[in-house]
Amino acid sequence: MQLRPVTAAALLCVSFATAQSQQPKHALDVPYVPTDNAVVQGMLKLAGLKSTDTLYDLGCGDGRIVVIAARDYKARGVGVDIDPQRIQEAKANAERNGVATLVRFQEGDLFDADIHNATVVTLYLLPNVNLRLRPKLLAELKPGTRIVSHSFDMGDWKPDKQEQVEGAWIYLWTVPAKK
Repeated sequence: MQLRPVTAAALLCVSFATAQSQQPKHALDVPYVPTDNAVVQGMLKLAGLKSTDTLYDLGCGDGRIVVIAARDYKARGVGVDIDPQRIQEAKANAERNGVATLVRFQEGDLFDADIHNATVVTLYLLPNVNLRLRPKLLAELKPGTRIVSHSFDMGDWKPDKQEQVEGAWIYLWTVPAKK
């Protein structure tokens, strides 16, 4: 089938607009690398996740940590990611797993996210991003909030616990009382 030049140009414009709407509005600080499900389970166990918790996953990717927390622990969850394609995947993942009423996903920069309601925060970022995020976590989270990171620590803030799951290190910190 041969397209007329006007039709082809219109299709190209629509394709370009769709592709642009799927791109993050800001540069990505971290590439998307999914966390293995066994590591997700280890992170949630290390956090001591309960049904009364509200988990925030900063840089949530396809939403698997938030979805598994809701599915297996009945915890509420919020995923934040800068990439609109990942947010679409996360929402579809929540629907597929029947937990859409327990979770929400928001497109945005994790440094701008309102995280004050979190009782657990999960991360799979890079060391420099963890270090840049640390002041926000300490300033905005309530004392006692648990933070679990896959693979990367927080510099000189020593973890309360660390474990290895399927060859990956996971770290746990508890936000201290305000001074």
